[in-house]
Order: sequence, then structure tokens, then C-alpha cells
Amino acid sequence: MSSSPFLRVWQPDLFKDKVAFVTGGSGTICKRQAEALVTLGCSVAIIGRNSEKATAAASELNQIREDVRAIGIGDCDVRKLDDLVRAVKKTVDELGRIDFVICGAAGNFIADFNSLSANAFKTVVDIDLLGSFNTVKACYNELKKNKGVVLFVSATFHYYGVPFQAHVGAAKAGIDALSNALAVELGPIGVRVNAIAPGAIGNTEGYRKLSSGSPMQKKIPLQKLGSTDDIAQATIFLFSNAAQYITGTVQIVDGGFWHMGPLVTTELYPEQLLKRLAREPKL
Repeated sequence: MSSSPFLRVWQPDLFKDKVAFVTGGSGTICKRQAEALVTLGCSVAIIGRNSEKATAAASELNQIREDVRAIGIGDCDVRKLDDLVRAVKKTVDELGRIDFVICGAAGNFIADFNSLSANAFKTVVDIDLLGSFNTVKACYNELKKNKGVVLFVSATFHYYGVPFQAHVGAAKAGIDALSNALAVELGPIGVRVNAIAPGAIGNTEGYRKLSSGSPMQKKIPLQKLGSTDDIAQATIFLFSNAAQYITGTVQIVDGGFWHMGPLVTTELYPEQLLKRLAREPKL
């Protein structure tokens, strides 16, 4: 644990006796967020549809600190409020409370509008946006009781018109709006709400899908891809007392890339897009 990048910046017991509820916690980015929290003394519940992945992720987290617990809760579909209510009850029964919530469950794939079915569009919106709403709804009593903090995992796809990402852009725009509204509504009871918008994060499935193998570093002002540690460090800050007067914000973690315009690769735009648009539309 002493070699952890998080301990070079933060006190080891920063989140001692705190508990985090993390949807999508077995995914690459959210799992690293969870690892950072555990490293700093926070117990964690990893929530997911796949029980084996949730349990495996929790097992790995339990190797970090002996005085911190991680549990995996599978068979939980964030589109179903009842599933999340059960997951919250199990978390409180086993870990005692919930202080931090990360709404990280998400779906993504490359699809132009013509190839995107109505059902596929709805699925992404339901997982990302409705799932985030359901997560906070299920955790509300714990957040209110403990003056907790919510962190939505957003993106930058809706800042510009990004091809092949209409479904995700629409869902993430909704998440930002939800985050802003909840920050205003829940602020008076002491609950902070923010969003984090990762950019091009290397060694993730999302980056591999969206980059199509093209190097993107030179298009990023800081001339490098982000890492899951970058997202985790920002997560620690937003959960910590250093951010106790910060709510209703979207923390962009992308090396300044969003200022450069939409994420467009020469392989996909516009030649491949035009080919796809020539097909019969998928309904």
C-alpha cells in the first residue's frame, strides 16, 4: 500500500469509517476509483449486474487494507429501482452506512444514427441516466442522514456534436442536468452533488472503441492520454473536505481535450459515416 500514488498526495485515513456505494464498480475506471477510496480507509460496496465480476472486484479490494471491507453485490440492474433498494439495504446491513455514492454504471458502443435502433438508444439512456437517478433515489435516506456526497460519471460527448455517440451524448447531457438540479435541491440538507467527465483514458475499453487504433495524444493539449489514476485523484478531491464548498459542478478530467472540438478520427469521419448512412435505417 505504501507505493500507492494516492498515498503520495493524501493522508492514509482520509476516509476512515466512511462507506461508498459504487455502481459500475467492476469496470476499469470505477474500480480504480474504488481502489483509491479503500486505500484511504473507506469501505466500499461494488454494485453490478454480473455477480462474479462484482465479487472478484471486492475480493481484490479486500487485499489493500485489513481494516477496510469491500463487498460485491451482483444481480443488480440499475434500471430497476427495487434492485438498488435491495443493494442499499445489504450495504447498510453489512457496512453500517453510506456516505459516498458513485453513479458509474454505463453503456457505450460505436453507432451512427442510421445504425442505432430505438431500443439501443433507449437502453443506453436507461442505464446511464435512469440508472443514475435510481441510484441516488435508493441511497437518499443514507445521504440525507450522513450529509453524503454524490458523484455522477459523465463525459464530454455532448459539448459538441460528436458523431457515433448520439446515444451517449444525450444520456450524459441528462446526467449533467440531473446533477445540477440535485445539487440545488439537496444542498439545503447538506448533500453535495457533482459530476466528473473523463476524457480519453488509456487502457480502457471505451478508449479502444472510440479511438479506432488512432493515436490521440497529439490532439490533447497536455500531449498525453489520461489514466484511471487521474479520475481517481479527482474523485478523492471531490469527496474530501477540501471540496466541502463545491457542489453543482462538472469536473472535466481530459487534459484540455474538450477545447479542441469533437472527438473525430480520420478513419471514421466522414468516409465511414457516409457509407453507414447509405444503408437501410435500423428501426
